[in-house]
This record gives sequence, C-alpha cells and structure tokens, in this order.
Amino acid sequence: MANSIKFIGTAGARFVVAKQLRSSGSLWLSFQGVNLYMDPGPGALVRCLASKPKLDPTKLDGILLSHKHLDHSGDTNAMIEAMTEGGYRRRGILFAPEDAMEEDPVVFRYVRSYLERVEVLQENENYSIENLKFSTAKRHVHSVETYGFNFHLPGLTISYITDTKFFPGLPSQYPGELLILNVVLLTEPQHPIDHLSLEDVKEILKECRAKTVVLTHFGMRILQAKPWEVAERLSQETGLKVIAARDGMTLEVDGLVRK
Repeated sequence: MANSIKFIGTAGARFVVAKQLRSSGSLWLSFQGVNLYMDPGPGALVRCLASKPKLDPTKLDGILLSHKHLDHSGDTNAMIEAMTEGGYRRRGILFAPEDAMEEDPVVFRYVRSYLERVEVLQENENYSIENLKFSTAKRHVHSVETYGFNFHLPGLTISYITDTKFFPGLPSQYPGELLILNVVLLTEPQHPIDHLSLEDVKEILKECRAKTVVLTHFGMRILQAKPWEVAERLSQETGLKVIAARDGMTLEVDGLVRK
C-alpha cells in the first residue's frame, strides 16, 4: 500500500496567496489507503483537477482543517461539494476546529449535511479515518484555534507543524521521523507575527527526531531567498535531509525514513 504526499500548493502569507506566486492548495495525503485533503486553500479544487495525473475529489475520504484562515480553508466548501458529488453521495469526514464551524464559520452549514460526519478537533486527541490513525498536538499560538498533526503509519510517524508562533515545548510535540514545517518568515519581524521564521526552524531542528524535513507554506521573503537554497544550507548546517517543497511535488513516503 503506497503512502505519499502531494503538495498541491506551497503558498504562505497573504501576498504570496493573493498574487498566486505559489499555489495555495496545500496537501493531498494518501496514507494507508486513505485519501485525506489537508487545508484546501483558494484554488484547491482547480489545482486538483488540473494536476497530472488528475486528482479526483470523489476519491477523497475526508478533509482536515488545521485552522480557518483563508489560505487554509478557502476551498473547503468547494471540496466538500466535489467529494460528495454535489451532496448526492453522502460521504466523507470533516475534521476541523470548533471555531471553523461555530464562530464566524468557514464551513457552510448546508454542506455539512453532505458529509458522513463532522469531528471537532481538540488538542492532544486521537482520531481515525478507516485505516489511518492521527493525533493533534498542543494547541498552537495563533490568532485562531489551530492544531498540528502526527500521522501514525506502521513503523513511521509523519509530523506536520502548521502556522504558529514558536513556543517552548513545540518541537517535542512532533516526534515524527518525517517532519513537514510551515515557514512563512525569513527573519524575525519587528512586530510579533504568529508564524515561524527560519531561525525558529533552526531551533526546532536542534530538538526534533526527524531525519527528513520538508519546508513549505512560504512567505514573500522566503521565496526571494530561493527556498531550495535555504533548504540546502539547512541540510549542511544540521546534517538532516531538508527539502523545499514545490507546487505539484509528490513525496513518496515509503522507504524515505523508517524507525
């Protein structure tokens, strides 16, 4: 059973998304025979249908929202409609924080009835969808309710750190041998912004267990610094395999890292 991650889009921060300097579709996860779309930002549906080979939303088993900000949730309703064939085929599970549905909701109430069920995310909880098990970590420091994830595959944990301000104990929440990191900022800003900078990433890599690290969700200055060169420098400094994600990149997980 092949396990893979498709980076539909690698945009982070409002200007990169608004100008579509990188696509903002986020991730299609294929783990344990389960297809799970994470954070379908603006353009997710179009990018799936335009990808080669084409990704068919009716093959999705669920949708996972780390938080409700537009660049992570803009196409959520469109993807639910596509997954359920306009609501004529009731199926799929939505995993999302409570405030994505109850306070200034980004998931329309009418499309929720198209789903098999909705599961509300909370910190440090376990979830499953068919053969796939995953868990949330501690709630992130972000302007809305936000969670990162650990996906538990046989012999391998894949960790995903989504948007957050760095805080003590963050690295220990993500024990995966494969670590995916959202890095929006090149340097620490003059005014506090609840996103990780490259310096934060360096601190995380000092403490993490990961052998392979993938950077994604790039802001403008990271793009200007050429993410592939940033990743190469981090590889040399840390001795880890660090990859800069590209729009449309498929990462075959099997055999990449193992316990």
